[in-house]
Amino acid sequence: MQNKLSKMTCIEDLRKVAKRKVPKMFYDYADTGSWTESTYHANSNDFQGIKLRQRVLTDMTGRTLESTMVGQQVKMPVALAPTGLTGMQHADGEILAARAAEKFGVPFTLSTMSVCSIEDVAENTSAPFWFQLYVMRDREFMRDLIRRAQAAQCSALVVTADLQVLGQRHKDIKNGLSTPPKPTLRNWLNLATKPEWCLAMLNTQRRTFRNIVGHTKGVADMTSLSSWTSEQFDPRLSWKDIEEIKDLWGGKLIIKGIMDAEDAEMAVKSGADAIVVSNHGGRQLDGAPSTVHALPNIISVVGEDIEVWLDSGIRSGQDVLKAIAMGAKGTLIGRAFLYGLGAYGEDGVTRALEIIYDEMDTTMAFTGHTDIKMVNTDILIPGTYPVAG
Repeated sequence: MQNKLSKMTCIEDLRKVAKRKVPKMFYDYADTGSWTESTYHANSNDFQGIKLRQRVLTDMTGRTLESTMVGQQVKMPVALAPTGLTGMQHADGEILAARAAEKFGVPFTLSTMSVCSIEDVAENTSAPFWFQLYVMRDREFMRDLIRRAQAAQCSALVVTADLQVLGQRHKDIKNGLSTPPKPTLRNWLNLATKPEWCLAMLNTQRRTFRNIVGHTKGVADMTSLSSWTSEQFDPRLSWKDIEEIKDLWGGKLIIKGIMDAEDAEMAVKSGADAIVVSNHGGRQLDGAPSTVHALPNIISVVGEDIEVWLDSGIRSGQDVLKAIAMGAKGTLIGRAFLYGLGAYGEDGVTRALEIIYDEMDTTMAFTGHTDIKMVNTDILIPGTYPVAG
């Protein structure tokens, strides 16, 4: 295993292995965008246009990427983003990813739509993790989720604000991805080519949305879950709900899905501790700008009042460094760690984190810096990066 992992030199290497190992419907679920996927591709492509300023003959010893995110010490300014169906990329995927994050020294965020439950992850880890909340029409269920996250001693609550309605993802429809997945001949034939994945799934009992099944009225199995989830995402979600959630939670609150400066100002007024500039990885509003293009305007308006983070499109440590240089105080990675998980389980997530760390550390040295907290736009070539305006 270690020999194989040592040959994984970039996130793209992990992606290629994951694509071979993970059933098509679940791989495509992670690696897809909505409609034409223009925003999905822009998220990563726009990072590539930003050029770095190389510096030489500076003392590069004693480098550190250590930082804080909402007061929590982190080995690097990166957290694992909440991703639905993580446990379908690899059996017990949320537990494995949380363990890898804990050992590495970065936060892990558990999705409401996870396969492993809040309790599953808490029982199999020792460090506090973050919990991501989807606001459902069933508000009592929402309140119960918050209580369960408190009981599990989650250290921050992440409210996803951009999923009041679902963006259409063509690949999911064509693959028959539903709850439960449709047992088409095509899907069965594809599963037959993934023996390692199938064996691992047979050896776990965690194969449904365990945060939901058994925790809400009328949902006892996968069949009843399908109709429940299709009705539950709440288009009425508003800033008033954020106030209620903050009062119920009582701890660190992060709002994910901010792409506009006016919404960022509203987040500051809500009392949130951090916002994530995010377009849901290009999975919601196709045609929206990339997050790295949205970042400058948001920072120019609220950067002194709240921690501004960024996700969507990060595939390397250089991407993280560019976001930090532009003023982000932290980043979240989703697909990058999912590729590692699908490829090699917990070890694959660790390898993804190692790759990003090493790329960030080395690139920071080449730009003449030794402390991530001192990095700013001086490391970027003027005219190649977006600015407020």
